[in-house]
Amino acid sequence: MALKLSSRQQAQLGFLQTVPPKLARIHSVIEQMSALQADDVTVRGLARMLDELKANGQGFGLTGFAETCGLMGTMSRRNGGLQMKVRGLRELLGSLKINYEAALKAASTPEA
Repeated sequence: MALKLSSRQQAQLGFLQTVPPKLARIHSVIEQMSALQADDVTVRGLARMLDELKANGQGFGLTGFAETCGLMGTMSRRNGGLQMKVRGLRELLGSLKINYEAALKAASTPEA
């Protein structure tokens, strides 16, 4: 028996399927930052990607995912110590992955 997903859920799934490579890229940039290999252009690219994910997440009604992306974007632009920034981004990346899994589960479960 095929699953009956609403059009909203199908759109969310379509967006969520594009996210894993971006999560890998975010992880890569954070690790480059911790090893002092990321320049300002790389960090600004990370911030732009996070802003894009936030906007798309809000557009598809994935509020937890979008909120975490917004926090990560703010953290990536923040002044201050690099160690503090890297630690904050690592913790928020863990939260982002949890929100991604929850959004994926909600989008792939048929509504009652």
